Formats: sequence, C-alpha cells, structure tokens
Amino acid sequence: MNALPQALQPLFAQRLARLRTHMAETGLDACLVFAPEHLRYLFNYSGEAACGLLSARGSWLITDYRFIEQAEEECMHHEWRRGVATELLCRDRQRERLGQVLGRLLADIGASRLAYEAGHVSVSQWAEISADLPGLALVPLSDFLVQARRVKDAWEQQQMRQAAALADAALEALRPEIRLGQSERQLATRLEQLLQDLGSEGLSFPTILGFGPRSALPHSAPSDRPLQKGDLIVLDFGAVVNGYRSDMTRSHVAGTALPWQQRMYDTVSTAQQAALALLKPGVNGRTLNEAASTVLAASEFAEHAGPGLGHGVGLILHEQPFMNTVCEARLRAGEVVTIEPGIYIRGQGGLRIEDDALLLEGGHEILSRAHRDFELAL
Repeated sequence: MNALPQALQPLFAQRLARLRTHMAETGLDACLVFAPEHLRYLFNYSGEAACGLLSARGSWLITDYRFIEQAEEECMHHEWRRGVATELLCRDRQRERLGQVLGRLLADIGASRLAYEAGHVSVSQWAEISADLPGLALVPLSDFLVQARRVKDAWEQQQMRQAAALADAALEALRPEIRLGQSERQLATRLEQLLQDLGSEGLSFPTILGFGPRSALPHSAPSDRPLQKGDLIVLDFGAVVNGYRSDMTRSHVAGTALPWQQRMYDTVSTAQQAALALLKPGVNGRTLNEAASTVLAASEFAEHAGPGLGHGVGLILHEQPFMNTVCEARLRAGEVVTIEPGIYIRGQGGLRIEDDALLLEGGHEILSRAHRDFELAL
C-alpha cells in the first residue's frame, strides 16, 4: 500500500476538478468509475472490488471490508481545494447491493444523468446495478479519462523514469547469470526475483521470454526449453513504481551471431532508429509506423515483419495511442510511448528491440537504457 503524500494531494484534486469540468460541459450530474487505472489516477486507490462516484458536490470511493483499510491508507479523505469531501464507504455486501448504495447517494445529490464506464463492467453486473437506478438517464462515459492519462505530469514522468531504471538494473544484474542449459522459465523467474529485490511493486506484465525457434512467438510464455548455443533470445519485461509501468525488450544471441541473425538484428535496429529520428510532439503514429515499416519492407525479412510499431504506456501497459497504419493521433509532450519493431520467422527465430520514450518539447527522452549488445559470450 502507498499512502498519498500530502504534497501530492493538490495533484489528485486537480484531476478530479478536470473531470468535473468535463461533466459540466457534457451535462452530467455524476460519473461512475470502475477501471482500476482510473481509480488509481483519481483516488490513488490500488486495491480491488471498488468503484468511484463523482459529482459536483463530492466524491465517494465504495469498497468492502476486505479493502477499506487499504483505501483509508492510500486515498486522501478530503480534496485539496474548496473543502469538498471525498468519502470512503464500506459496503456490507450481504445486506446492500451496490446499486442500492449508488441509488441512495445519487438521490441525495439530486442526480438525473449518470455516466458510467461501460467498458469496465459486465452486462450482467450492469443489469443488476441499473435495476436499482430507476428514473436516471444512464449514458456511457466518454474516453475523457483515457485521453487525460496520455499526458503524464512531472510526478508521473518521474515514476516512469524510476520504473525504467529498475528494469535496466534488473537486466544488468541478470546478464552475468545467463548460462547454457538454463530453461526459459528459470531465467524468467530469476529476472522477476531481481525486479522484486530492486524494489518493483510487481511485474508490469507476465515476463515474455523465448529461446531459439520460440523467440519467433511475439508473446512467448516461458517454457522448460533450455538455452542452446546459437539460440536467439527475446526478453520482454517491465517494472512498476507507484502503479506506473515500464516496458522493454532486448534481443540477444547465445554466442556468435550467424550472418542471417546479425542482418536481422541490424534491420530491426535500423527500423527502430528511423522511427526515433522522427519522434517528437506533433508527429502522428501513422508517420512513425511508416518510418519503421519502410525499413522492414525493404529488407530480406519483409514478409516476417510484425505489424504495428508501439503503444502508449503508463498506469496500464497498453494505452493510447496505438501506433499503426491507421493512427492519426498526434503525440504530445508528456506522453510515454514504446517503439518496438520486430521480425518473427516461424520455426526459426525472431527478435524485437523495444524502448520507452518520453515526449519532450522538440524531441524525446529514452527512458530504457539497458545495454543493446547482441552477442552474449556464453
């Protein structure tokens, strides 16, 4: 659990204020939030089994006995401006349905139009909740929070720098321990232990690790396959700091690279650098994708190139924008994106190079700085 420092309370209050402004502009009396990333973004809550309700007059975080103590530690009890109270409500699940709690609160504030996160509640759950909300106009919430999370403030940027640095340090510590005969699962487990030892809150996502032909699986789950001389190695992982994630991929060969392996690595590296050369505020995702894909398409590995270049990253691993052939979204200063071209030859092997990049005025900052050495002397 991470208690909200007093110095950060204005930051979270400002986020709530911006959502309230959006609600006023779109004629909403209240907003119901389910997504874990948005409960973290608005209230600093990192637990489960909760939802947030926001109105012009106040906000409520509703959970149950399992998580109320965590909510009390993590969330601020009063918003920083205007003295607007944020109440923590512990629902008795045996005596009161969530819809009943919401109905009571919404009646007290006189709400008639409620927006809810339709993409984060099941049809059956919403049918049960909405049955307790007669007479209310129920509308899906826009993607306002999704878009708001794209641009990271200075505090968020620092969390992401730290997460990337933790991943760098874990890989640096792991490299001398890589041995022929180790299984993918053994190596992944050791990396995950190093991440935890260095201070990561957990895993950014389940570690992706493949040796030899299995390196051609873009999301290879670690298996018992042992590392053999000449194998390609793809390792994709990340750390977490205060909920913010890193995402990095490094590719290696166990020993001396064969000519085709070196050419493939050089091609992917050149494709990544072509996209990074254009990465700055104002450029759209399609243009970045084209820069990398042009390099891949002109190579001998064109038919094996993976589609798409990368994605935003933050409180969840895959955020807007998704940089592909149809992405017209223009990047803004403060966004963090991955640049990760790859080549995957089925039954033979593949590789990917991925870095997190923070958009700055006029350019970008690479957050993931781990070594890029292709050949491992084993």
